[in-house]
Order: sequence, then C-alpha cells, then structure tokens
Amino acid sequence: MTGRLDILLVTGLSGAGKTTTLKVLEDLGWEMLDNFPIRLLEPLINEVTSGKNPAPLAIGFDSRTRGFVPSDIIALVKELVKRDDLTVTTLFLDCASDELERRFNETRRHHPLARGRSAIDGIRAERELMEPLRRWAEAVFDTSELAANELQQMVRERFHRDDPASQTVTVSSFGFARGMPPLADLVFDMRFLDNPHWVPNLREQTGLDPAVGEFITARGDFDEVFQRIRDLVLSLLPRYRAQGKAYVHVAFGCTGGRHRSVYTAETMAQALREAGFSPTVIHRNLASRAADQFEGPMGLK
Repeated sequence: MTGRLDILLVTGLSGAGKTTTLKVLEDLGWEMLDNFPIRLLEPLINEVTSGKNPAPLAIGFDSRTRGFVPSDIIALVKELVKRDDLTVTTLFLDCASDELERRFNETRRHHPLARGRSAIDGIRAERELMEPLRRWAEAVFDTSELAANELQQMVRERFHRDDPASQTVTVSSFGFARGMPPLADLVFDMRFLDNPHWVPNLREQTGLDPAVGEFITARGDFDEVFQRIRDLVLSLLPRYRAQGKAYVHVAFGCTGGRHRSVYTAETMAQALREAGFSPTVIHRNLASRAADQFEGPMGLK
C-alpha cells in the first residue's frame, strides 16, 4: 500500500465469475467479504482503516445482496472516493446472455431473479438492473469466452499485490541418504561441495555453526554457484506468484542433511529476507545421527 487502503468492489451478473474472482483475490492477500450488506460498508471501512497495516479489501455484492440498490451504491462510492485514505475501484463481471443461460442450465441452478420463470428471463431482468453499475465500473471483465483458469489469470495480472510477503516460501535442508522431500518445488544438490563430515573437528558440528560455514565457503565453489541459485530463485518466485502459486518450497540436499545443505538453506533464507520475503526454514535431518556408511570419503559424495 502507498498510505491508502485499497478497496475493490466486485460485482456483476450472476454466473459471470464473481465467486472465482474473490477466491483469487483472497489467495493474492486481499481480505475478502462476499454478499456484504452495502449499508454497512462505510462502518466496515472505518474499522479497517483504524487498524495497523490493514490488508487491501475486496467486497463482493450483486443483485442478491441485502439492500442492493445500484443508485444508492454509486452515491456511496462517490463519497468514498473523495477520501484521501482510500483507493476505491469497482470491477464489473459481465457475460453474454446465451453463455450465462448455458451455465445455469449446465449447473441446474436457479437464476436469483427468475422467480419461477426461465433462466433467460432472470438474466435479462438482472442485466437491466445492473446496467448503471456496469457503466460506473472502472474495470469490466467479459467472461463470455473465458474458462475459469483464464479468468483467474486475468485477475492475478490486474490485481496482484507486488508484495513478496504475500507468498509463502519454505526453505529446507535434507539428506539424500534419508530420501527426497516429496513436496519440494525446487531441489538443489549441494553434494559437489567438500564434505565437512570428514573433518574431525567439524563432524559433530552442523551447518548452523560458523566453522562449518567457513569450511564450505573457503573452497571457492560455493559463492559462485550460490549466487546463480539465488538469482534463479528470486527470478522464479514472482513468476510463480503471477501464476497463482501461493506456496513455494525450495530444498537443498546433501548426503546426511547436517552440514552443506543446512548452511546453504540458511544462506538462502537470509538472501530471501533481504529481498523482502519471510521464509520458513526447516532442517529435516539436522538432528539425525551421522552415518558413516552413507558418507563418502573426503571430496566424494
């Protein structure tokens, strides 16, 4: 945020994709409310703005919402946009009538304004009712030819928050001798580095100990390779976020999971913090007993 609270009002025709849109916004870090009574909008905003570091607010409403009168909503929004602590945007989701009819028939849902008539009658009545809001809205998404995933992508591209903290990043270390992590998105093998396990005074230490870090970085290979890995991860994370991937797990492995992988994971976590992320760090095998039969001699894997 830039000192203003972002308010996104999401409305449109029933069946045009409001629910899908709100779910994506919630995944992007917006606080989401659906079918919220419009008369309570201003008190809600006052309460939210009184808190510290409020999340942007996405509020969904349509013809089914209690107190829905388009002219009253527009009048309220006109007052809200005058405030210097708010940025208010209205998104209207539109769709061709024949496509909406197909969707209602396919799902066997009743149109909220049909009232015992056909779906197309309800669609026509709602379109007429909603037209003032369609004309008012700053953004109109026509979903007539969009699959759900295409609408999701449009919402991400238009309303994503350029905030690393909105993405959950896990950095972990593990030992290959005890199996690969099953849910990692990016896995890096650090067994090309010399193994501190075979240095007597380092064997019982771990990658959390300064002496182990000094041993790993002294060999010259680490810095160059780590910089490339760091740059790759930092370039991929916003691309993952743009595709709607809210959780990313970056894993580093070595033979036992106690030295090289631990040090690298800690170093990566620090680099991510410096870039604005708040990573969770997990060392899967840090407490595991060292096993000589799994470790190769000095210089081997």
